[in-house]
Amino acid sequence: MRNYDLDFLKKFSMVIGFLALLTLGLILFARHLHGVLPQEPDPAVVKATEARIAPAGAVYAGATGAAEQAAAQAAAAAAAASQVAYGGTLDGAVIYNNLCTGCHTSGAGGAPTLTAAGMGARAAKGVETLYKNAIEGFQGSAGVMPAKGGNPALTDEQVKATVDWMLANVK
Repeated sequence: MRNYDLDFLKKFSMVIGFLALLTLGLILFARHLHGVLPQEPDPAVVKATEARIAPAGAVYAGATGAAEQAAAQAAAAAAAASQVAYGGTLDGAVIYNNLCTGCHTSGAGGAPTLTAAGMGARAAKGVETLYKNAIEGFQGSAGVMPAKGGNPALTDEQVKATVDWMLANVK
């Protein structure tokens, strides 16, 4: 090898060594900064933690809590009403047209139609029996009536209102 080749290799080795030391220094500085700077929490983790540690209930005391208690009761009533079929309506026509008409118009499954011949024998048993069969369901030789017309979200009052509407509209 010539003298200028050795001189080049010596200087090139020094540059490579300097760059390696600079890289190592930057890596160590980045690790130091990562440990020193506060970490920003993940919003999904924060939300899950807040949901997990949220209080199960609330205490309403004195005059200041009365408004909060009334608001909580209204929210609970609204939530309960949303779980009731057809918004909790007691209009028998609405419930009949949305649920009962499928069977009671065509007589499917032995369901009585809204005629004197269809409802007559059943109405003779009494309105309380009709309520009971409509709420609990009924299976007889003439057909099948599922409990609450097949919609368990109906309240007993809604079923009774629908039975009353059906009896009032017998042709």
